[in-house]
Amino acid sequence: MSALAHPRILMLLENLPFPQDFRVRREAAALSAGGYRVSLICPRASGQRFHEAIGGVRVYRYPAPVSATGFLGYAWEYGYAMVASFVLSVCVWIRDGFDVVHAHNPPDTFVFIAAFYKLFGKRFVYDHHDLSPEMYRAKLRNGGHAVVYHVLVWLERLTCRIADHVIVTNESYKRVAMRRCRVPASRITIVRNGIELSRLRRAVEPHRAVGRHSGTLIGYVGMMRYQDGVDYLLRALHHLRRDLNRHDFHCILIGGGDALPGLKALTERLGLNDRVAFLGPVFGDELLSYLSAADICVEPSPSNPYTDHSTMFKIMEYMSLGKPIVAFDLHEHRVTAQEAAVYVEPDDERAFGKALADLMDDPGRRHRLGAHGKRRIELELAWDYSIPRLLDAYRAVLPVSTPSWWMASPAADVAVRSRWSSLSSTQNHEANDRG
Repeated sequence: MSALAHPRILMLLENLPFPQDFRVRREAAALSAGGYRVSLICPRASGQRFHEAIGGVRVYRYPAPVSATGFLGYAWEYGYAMVASFVLSVCVWIRDGFDVVHAHNPPDTFVFIAAFYKLFGKRFVYDHHDLSPEMYRAKLRNGGHAVVYHVLVWLERLTCRIADHVIVTNESYKRVAMRRCRVPASRITIVRNGIELSRLRRAVEPHRAVGRHSGTLIGYVGMMRYQDGVDYLLRALHHLRRDLNRHDFHCILIGGGDALPGLKALTERLGLNDRVAFLGPVFGDELLSYLSAADICVEPSPSNPYTDHSTMFKIMEYMSLGKPIVAFDLHEHRVTAQEAAVYVEPDDERAFGKALADLMDDPGRRHRLGAHGKRRIELELAWDYSIPRLLDAYRAVLPVSTPSWWMASPAADVAVRSRWSSLSSTQNHEANDRG
């Protein structure tokens, strides 16, 4: 395939607005700086324009649907999003043109839009953020309906087989693409999420509001849905207080989600109101300030086929700030954190509480765990190390006529950072849990 002077990419995003989705922001900025012209279609958040250019990315938005609940709600949400995205894609095709469709899941129904444009010679890149079938089962206490699960598996397989290239977030997702979807390894690239090296070098002052609490400060950030396990954390804290007789702690929970009302009620029943604070969604530097004040950070996701395969971005957020972590012993937790975390038997709330108590009493160990995590981000897991992989995948799918020295040169590094700064100036909150 001959290289194009200015190859054009159309990104499709439904799960979050842009630029709130940090993974999509990072990829769009890197591709734009690497010589690609990027357009993007997504739902509109309150106060956003329907069309604007952000950091070189042309963004087209449609009115966001009402948040879905239940099967019919999700069917309506995704059906509406597909129609709106397709209509806008025709507008982009006429106005800007594009050579490749880059679909970010969920949902996996973007395959139908991509299949249509493949009839006209367009290429298709599938960016596999989530295992939709496993996520569906994890969201529902009864595991959901078998028919819906199998439909989601079929959509995932169809998407992977039609895609010219599949981008995944970790080795576990790569194995799923190879085994369940029969994608050859040559058509898969791992592009991990990560935090920029430049952010690691910024000094962050601990939040003053938490200074009034005595004892150990425990921090959590992320979504609060059934599958996120915050209820496990609350029961672990109850064990820490009642059975281990520890009263020298305070826990801050940052984020929102559909399980929040139930979690507040559980906190009341467990008598933890004086030890647990729900701060709601917190953004940008304020978020970093709260986490910087924490002595221990936690990742309480229980074990299931979804969490066992997924990399939780909150773990890298904690590591970037040099925080020790307590987490259930899930495969991808160990792959990411390695020696930066204390691991306990999956779903064992009492063991989780005991691990917190042990770490509360050992500041030296907390320091060693935190230092290891920050060093691992600096040397291996920062977003800077994922950019070359993303561009390599695109050079295979849609070559760009850029000099071979581009990404290794100081000029390239400045360009990527400039694009990222333009995007970061508009929003700076990490909304994703996966990596």
